[in-house]
Amino acid sequence: MNANPGRPEIVVSATPALLAAAVAARLVTRMVDNQASRGSTSVVLTGGGTGTAVLRELRAAPARDAVDWGRVDVYWGDERFLPAGHPERNETQAREALLDHVPVDPARVHPMAPSGGEFGDDVDAAAAAYAELLRRAARPEDHGPVPTFDVLLLGVGGEGHVASIFPSAPAVYETERTVVGVHGSPKPPPTRVSLTLPAICRAAEVWLMVAGADKAAAVAMALGGAGPTQVPAAGVTGRRRTLWLLDRTAATKLPRSFTPPLA
Repeated sequence: MNANPGRPEIVVSATPALLAAAVAARLVTRMVDNQASRGSTSVVLTGGGTGTAVLRELRAAPARDAVDWGRVDVYWGDERFLPAGHPERNETQAREALLDHVPVDPARVHPMAPSGGEFGDDVDAAAAAYAELLRRAARPEDHGPVPTFDVLLLGVGGEGHVASIFPSAPAVYETERTVVGVHGSPKPPPTRVSLTLPAICRAAEVWLMVAGADKAAAVAMALGGAGPTQVPAAGVTGRRRTLWLLDRTAATKLPRSFTPPLA
């Protein structure tokens, strides 16, 4: 465990495939340890190529059976506001990659609302409902409006976005709300639901997973002192641990002050 939670830890894997396998192995270990210490565990999932690859690796890993899936709380960091079952929804991809293949408790899987559902096309109402769900799930010992998630997974975009928080967008300035509706996302689809930076930073551990040379500049800026308005990933920290899990090409522009180990 990082003795200084404010300083990020960096681990580099040789390839995107090895990165996904390494993250899956870490996640199994963390989930099992949390369940052993207090009976349950919580994880916040992300979409994207690496996020989905991690879930596929976890599904294929024999060690997955060490997890008591009935005692895992599953949340999402953001979601594309699309109809239920749409192939581009993070929920759909997570179910196909992992959740439909392990005995999760449906009552402990908490997707963000789809468009055309209970809230129709009102993405702000969907965001407010997810914020209320998180508020109800928070325990007194969490001391805040969201649970202290055990592990929160994030991808990082080429311009430094995390979840659906994009550079200079309204969501990056949010200091009070825990979940917001996103309008006019620069990446399609334009309408999304996202945790905010204050909610993300309530997690015990935040793991940022990045693969590809096209992300190297964003990684370097985030770790080199850029502000979160310019590079939202720079504003992400876990309460106990902030872990950057990179492939070799994403690590090529790291500041000299960082000398990460090779996994």
